[in-house]
Amino acid sequence: MLGRGLAVLGQAIREQPRIFAVAVAGSVLFGAMVVASAFVVGAVVGEVVVPAIARGSVGTGVLALAAAALFGLSVLRVVGIFGRRLGAGYMQFRLQAAYRRRVTRRYLDLPLAWHQRNATGTLLSNANSDVEAAWYPIAPLPFAVGTLVMLVGAVVSLFLTDWALALVGLAVFPALFALNVVYSRRMAPRQARAQRLRAEVSGIAHESFDGALVVKTMGREAQETARFGARAGELRDALISVGRLRGIFDPMLETLPSLGTLAVLVVGAIRLRQGAITVAELVSVAFLFTVLAFPVRAIGWVLAELPRSVAGWDRVRRVLDATGEMPYGGRRLDPAESRPATLAFHDVHFGYEPAEAHLPGAQVLGEVGFTVPAGKTVALVGPTGAGKSTVASLAVRLVDPDSGTVTLDGVDLRELAADSLAGTVALVAQVPFVFDDTVRANITLDRPGIGDEDVWAALRLAEADGFVAALPDGLDTMVGERGTSLSGGQRQRLTLARALAGRPRLLVLDDATSAVDPRVEAAILAGLRAPAGGGAPASILVVAYRRATIALADEVVYLEHGRVLARGTHPELLATVPGYADLVTAYEQAEQEREQSGTYDEVTPATSGLEMDR
Repeated sequence: MLGRGLAVLGQAIREQPRIFAVAVAGSVLFGAMVVASAFVVGAVVGEVVVPAIARGSVGTGVLALAAAALFGLSVLRVVGIFGRRLGAGYMQFRLQAAYRRRVTRRYLDLPLAWHQRNATGTLLSNANSDVEAAWYPIAPLPFAVGTLVMLVGAVVSLFLTDWALALVGLAVFPALFALNVVYSRRMAPRQARAQRLRAEVSGIAHESFDGALVVKTMGREAQETARFGARAGELRDALISVGRLRGIFDPMLETLPSLGTLAVLVVGAIRLRQGAITVAELVSVAFLFTVLAFPVRAIGWVLAELPRSVAGWDRVRRVLDATGEMPYGGRRLDPAESRPATLAFHDVHFGYEPAEAHLPGAQVLGEVGFTVPAGKTVALVGPTGAGKSTVASLAVRLVDPDSGTVTLDGVDLRELAADSLAGTVALVAQVPFVFDDTVRANITLDRPGIGDEDVWAALRLAEADGFVAALPDGLDTMVGERGTSLSGGQRQRLTLARALAGRPRLLVLDDATSAVDPRVEAAILAGLRAPAGGGAPASILVVAYRRATIALADEVVYLEHGRVLARGTHPELLATVPGYADLVTAYEQAEQEREQSGTYDEVTPATSGLEMDR
């Protein structure tokens, strides 16, 4: 543990050598002044105080000189403290900020499959508390390094003063280090467990908050509270165990220097009687041990925090060393091209990686091949678990196929540059995500070249301009975290407008309008096929359930068990594929029941009063 902890500290020093040098210089200055002050105090006592007591008077000049010496040493100690603390704090917070950015950038580089295997709460803990824990010992580190320099100076001074007193110091300091080693070994597993439990508690809390609607509607508040309470109780017990061990060792670490001071006074008194040392030398050594008691603890602080640091560092490195990133190519599609794009799947196979390495993976797609022609709408239909959302993810390269290719205008998606792909293709997912920001910011996402006219045009295509115009501040309305002030249908149309604002040449809709009325959905799809202003329509791949939506498509691709069983128009498949006909009929019946029960989301139009999508 000591070796691994020192390796982490070495990494910090290599990354911030200049700041560390400033902090250590301040600490060394402080340590040197502590050692110097001990001998100045001894000299003042031996040369000023004792003679003054003997004579009954003291000269003003001598007192002024003694006061000036002590004041000068104090000023230099303050300068040392300032440099040490400023450098240590700057180094610690700079490292934490740098590694938070590194972890976050790594999250963005890692594929979707990796994120699906890791709980969101754990990822939050990696980027926050684990990073903090990894660099927590940086704060006392310069102080500890300066203390080591100070100890060397103190031991040399002790030998120059008296060998017997030096032996006392040599007995105390190794004992202090040995105690710290024992402490670190016992603390390491406790700190590692506490750090792991922090991440688990964070994960459970995030799950419960994220699923608040499900928890409340299913009446699971008590069960979720108990689940969280059980893990929080484990964390409490782990932290109590850490605190209990600190409670045992901290007094021992505090006592050793004090015992050293008592030993020096006893041995020093004997040596003084023998005439081996003077009063000034005894006072200097005793004072030195007294002032060393606190700085020496800085070494203990560093060693005590090493187990926690190593635990946090291991969890951070697990993210930084994770493999599976999806490198982009360098090819670019013509940015001035405005015609719809052609998407094609060529004998695509795909399987999700298992959550644990020893388990088999799940094969989701096999031999998938079809084309979305330029300017056409293709509906992807199939039962639950057929692989429709996986096809949508492959179409925008959230994942890569295990074999086969997905091409855009004849170019393999893996060969395209990231910005070229993002500027050509847009995905609107099943679950709409809305940021805690204004309507405008949610649609533009700070993309250059998107003005308010483009925002309103996108809102009109998404049939969202009515409710946005009716909001209190229009485009400047804050929608709350995850769009809590909006209905489900409004959130879906807002995310659709976000995709349309970038004028994609290929639009992938993964059941993106399920929460709106079928008539509104039909109007949206009709607007996408023939946008106002005479612009070229985008090619559309839509995961569809409703018969009305499917009927609008130029072609239907029917998936079952991850394979394309049939392709053709909606009437053709109804007449020739029994499984397709049964599925569409079942969807239609469910849709009619939903419409009769009035379970579609509420929308606020621009006109007065309220209308229901259904």
